[in-house]
Amino acid sequence: MLPDMQEDTTDIPEAEAPEVSQGSDHLPDHGEAMRIAEALLFAAATPLSAEELAGRLPEGADVEKILQDLTELYAPRGVNLVRVAGKWTFRTASDLSFVLARDVVEQRKLSRAAMETLAIIAYHQPVTRAEIEEIRGVATSKGTIDTLLETGWVRLRGRRKAPGRPVTYGTTPAFLEHFGLDAIEDLPGLEELKGAGFIEGRVPSDFSVPTPSDADALREDEDPLEDDLLQPLDMHQTEAGEE
Repeated sequence: MLPDMQEDTTDIPEAEAPEVSQGSDHLPDHGEAMRIAEALLFAAATPLSAEELAGRLPEGADVEKILQDLTELYAPRGVNLVRVAGKWTFRTASDLSFVLARDVVEQRKLSRAAMETLAIIAYHQPVTRAEIEEIRGVATSKGTIDTLLETGWVRLRGRRKAPGRPVTYGTTPAFLEHFGLDAIEDLPGLEELKGAGFIEGRVPSDFSVPTPSDADALREDEDPLEDDLLQPLDMHQTEAGEE
């Protein structure tokens, strides 16, 4: 009987061996990774980048595929997953904004001068106060620019390499987030402005809308800001630097 017992025991490990090898290559469950990403985006106070999500998801998760699937999943719903300023966040569907109009706390409206100044900075950045005044055709008070700085939509970029070394202004990621733009290049062009009714009548043949750019790198005609700009300045020195 001994030979028979030996034959029975040798069959057991041979049957189990393939099961051990199958579990050696494990990838994270895509559905579970989607649920984690969904929770992170829902709970985040600010938009999240793909890199930030990748750092919180299981190793090996396909972040690009997850964002694509979530975008498609929420496309027909009351909230959509959208990309703003290069990051991802949930926003109320644009066609349902009227439903929430009475529930939104109305913020202080910007004056017409502030809106015009903001538009000029967005399209012509980097731009100085004197250049803003030249485009608008009227003087721009320091209070108008201070208001835009307080909103967080406008920032100090650098100093123009010109007499008086005036400060240059540009927009911030908060500007893109507030207006639902992924990049500054998504600002409406000439044809879109015409279609929206902002430009009416005959337009001169040489009229064009500038191509905006909010690149962080300073241009050749800009110098970096000095530390003393953050300190209280003498009134005469401030005026000389602004004009």
